[in-house]
Amino acid sequence: MRVRTFSRGQILQELQLRCQSLAANDNRGFKQEFEELNDVGKELSSRAGDLEANREKNRYPYILPYDHCRVRLSLQDSQPHSDYINANFVPGGGSERDFICTQGPLHNTMADFWRMVWEQNVRIIVMVTALRHKNMVLCDKYWPLERGTVCHGLVQVTTLTRKQGPDYFITTINLRQRGCPTERIVTHYYYPSWPDRGVPKDTSSLCALTEHVRQHLETIPCLGPAVVHCSAGVGRSGAFVTLLWLMQLCVRGIRPDIRAAVEDLRRHRMWMVQNLEQYIFVHRCLLHWLSGGSVGTSAHSQSQGGTSNAGQSQDRPHSSSARRGRRRHQHERPKPHPEQPHNSMQHLLHPGNLLRRLLPSSMQFNSHSHS
Repeated sequence: MRVRTFSRGQILQELQLRCQSLAANDNRGFKQEFEELNDVGKELSSRAGDLEANREKNRYPYILPYDHCRVRLSLQDSQPHSDYINANFVPGGGSERDFICTQGPLHNTMADFWRMVWEQNVRIIVMVTALRHKNMVLCDKYWPLERGTVCHGLVQVTTLTRKQGPDYFITTINLRQRGCPTERIVTHYYYPSWPDRGVPKDTSSLCALTEHVRQHLETIPCLGPAVVHCSAGVGRSGAFVTLLWLMQLCVRGIRPDIRAAVEDLRRHRMWMVQNLEQYIFVHRCLLHWLSGGSVGTSAHSQSQGGTSNAGQSQDRPHSSSARRGRRRHQHERPKPHPEQPHNSMQHLLHPGNLLRRLLPSSMQFNSHSHS
């Protein structure tokens, strides 16, 4: 089926008109759309997170992962609840598992977090929260901020380089698992200026980060989902995934539907895009980006670690090296695993993979099914 595509200018003009309409009469349209999303996902069960054995693994007792798409860890020593982590697979336009949204790790869940990263073959982590706000811990420090190594469970985490972009940090991390000869490179994006339950001061810095991550995703093989987390893993995480997803559509000429994207995400994790302010901010960011803001932001120039510049910890990424990296990866990209979505234009433009407004048939489940 041929999908009609539109120019960037056409998409921008249409979105501008729509946002003007939604913003009229004190944001009446935005409020109505957001209120219509209030009950989405409320019928979905979250029994595993509410089990007594798992309650101490939740940062917030009222934010739990839905059972039908929760990330399951491998069982350890046959312990029945060792597969639990407060995390969900969420869609991003290509499949039901493009991203993992999760809470900021607790001191007692850091080993589980890194085990999840290893088991799911994660290569990109996006952290859209500060570690602390005043006296409140929003996320425990689970990686070395400077060059160095820490061990969490069986996973050895080594910070190789740390670079600074506009309002965010990019850290290259080497992972090794005890007893496993292979090593992996993970890129960690840290954006500490996004306030809890709020929005950044302006659209430009978040657009720069999101465009940077979008371009990075374009350059690497489709190995595993990207992890996105804030403190609870719902509000800011949901807004980031929504914005990235819709950017990916726009660059392929597909008109974005923000409301439908948020609805889809809320069927996979509760409270994604937590409040009206965040919902409106996603629209503002997309308008800013479509109008030319952050379009030229470079992709990550060290996505495979082989070109890391240890000792240049504060230099900004350069777009020229990013373009070279993209050309290099275009030749090196392996064939996708048969169970993973093929990241071709045909796949991305298939209507069923753009914006699903309902759970796909494979996700229809019995409310009494196992958790």
